[in-house]
Amino acid sequence: MMKPLINKKNVTKHSHNKGRIQAISSFLAILMALLLSGLTISITGVNPFAAIRVLFSGAFGSSYAFSETLLRTTPILIASIGLAISFRCNLTSVGAEGQMIIGAIAATFTGLKISLASPVLEILVCIIAGFLGGALFGAIPGYLKAKLGTSEIIVTIMLNYIAIDLLSYLLDGPMREGGSFYPQSALLDQSVWLPKIIAGTRLHAGFIIAIVFDIIYFFLMFRTPLGFKIRAVGFNSKAAEYAGVNVGRSILTAMMLSGGLAGIAGAIEIFGVHHRLLNGFTAGVGFDALAVALLGKLNPVGVFLASLFFAALKVGSNTMQHVMQVPTSIVYVIQGLLILFVFTDTLIKDKLLYFEKRLKTKQSGE
Repeated sequence: MMKPLINKKNVTKHSHNKGRIQAISSFLAILMALLLSGLTISITGVNPFAAIRVLFSGAFGSSYAFSETLLRTTPILIASIGLAISFRCNLTSVGAEGQMIIGAIAATFTGLKISLASPVLEILVCIIAGFLGGALFGAIPGYLKAKLGTSEIIVTIMLNYIAIDLLSYLLDGPMREGGSFYPQSALLDQSVWLPKIIAGTRLHAGFIIAIVFDIIYFFLMFRTPLGFKIRAVGFNSKAAEYAGVNVGRSILTAMMLSGGLAGIAGAIEIFGVHHRLLNGFTAGVGFDALAVALLGKLNPVGVFLASLFFAALKVGSNTMQHVMQVPTSIVYVIQGLLILFVFTDTLIKDKLLYFEKRLKTKQSGE
């Protein structure tokens, strides 16, 4: 009787070894990034260990600090999930910032114009409006990419400026609050504000929504035919097309889902924190989400942890500046180093696999 060509036990063992090597390489990459970050802080004449301790204490040292970290995590997580979908389709979208703005405009306009008997239903309608606004804005680069092969990077970058200028125009004109000295919309009715989930803090139900979307992202990408098609196009579009996948439709769908989630992130930021439309309300979240999606390796758990880490850096940097006199710009240096070194984990992983193979060869020779 012939033995099977593939031994399931060996395949499982190989998979576990590969996962272990990946975890070790990622840990070493992050460790090197933190060490170099510490060296950067020490150049300013500050004890790096004390500075980093103060930074994380400012982000997690009290219930209020922790709630602020989770609050900052919310929009970053939702927007980065959207970008992870486009990246899975091998699309480099840089448009989350603009899509957040368009989603917030659509949601705020809806919230100011409609009035439903149920506040929960009204909030849901506004969030759907935010999704549709972001999705339609994401459809523009998606359609151009699918039909004309236009670079989605250039298109999404330019659309960011269109969204920013459109927001300025609306707040200076059609949506400006009557009698206000500042370019802002009217205040949303308190009934559509997202409810707080911890008393005495600003943390709202948007955080729970973000966790739900993270779970949905996992099932969408790895448990549905749509997710399989998006990933197949991302791996090899020609092979996917040969297998019967509509590549153009998958590209358009990925970009619309990416834009829609960014739109929801913008809507939640307005309905949960600001309660009115303002210039600069995104505070660069769309660009942070880009780094987070890459840092989290497009993995649902990784994206959540990266979002939490970036939010902690943002919240804790103020405490670090106040206590240790370390400029908050150091945080951007740390973020850049983390991303740079995490991308080197492939090189580290290859070296670890090489040494492991040599060790096994040496042991078998003995």
